[in-house]
Amino acid sequence: MTKTTLLGTIAAFGLAATAAIAAENDNPMVGGAAMFADRTIVENAVNSADHTTLVAAVQAADLVETLSGPGPFTVFAPTNAAFDMLAGGTVDDLLKPENKAALQKVLTCHVVAADAMSMAIMGMIDDDGGTHPVETVGGCTLQASYDGDTIMLEDERGRTAKVTIADVDQSNGVIHVIDTVLLPAM
Repeated sequence: MTKTTLLGTIAAFGLAATAAIAAENDNPMVGGAAMFADRTIVENAVNSADHTTLVAAVQAADLVETLSGPGPFTVFAPTNAAFDMLAGGTVDDLLKPENKAALQKVLTCHVVAADAMSMAIMGMIDDDGGTHPVETVGGCTLQASYDGDTIMLEDERGRTAKVTIADVDQSNGVIHVIDTVLLPAM
């Protein structure tokens, strides 16, 4: 067996083992990484290739310790692609130290002080006749609805995010991956 073939076999085994661990964990993979229910939101998020911008923002906003705490938290986690959809320069500006308060506000509008799995969210939406207000720790009110199995969140500016990966169980709550950054009212 050549060195290249051996390395390919080892890499394939590693990916298969990671997928098997994630399946055993009953958690979906996120950003190519296994998500472990016995790890915190931050411990899992740092491994997702799809959430490097979110992780950098959480670090810049000094929210690592908070989101590593006991919670429970529900985090609607925008992907890198979601951040890329913001107007040019927005992310760079938010990451500047002088804009820390604004960054904290944006990020905490993605966090709810509860452990809300998708079926519970859908139940609340049903109980409220099709739309459920979701109060975030950042003081934003999101409007939750769903179509089929897809939960959607409308922010205070009328922007809608879809949950693309739901129910990523964490030791201190749950992550729902979303495709749009939610913004507070201006």
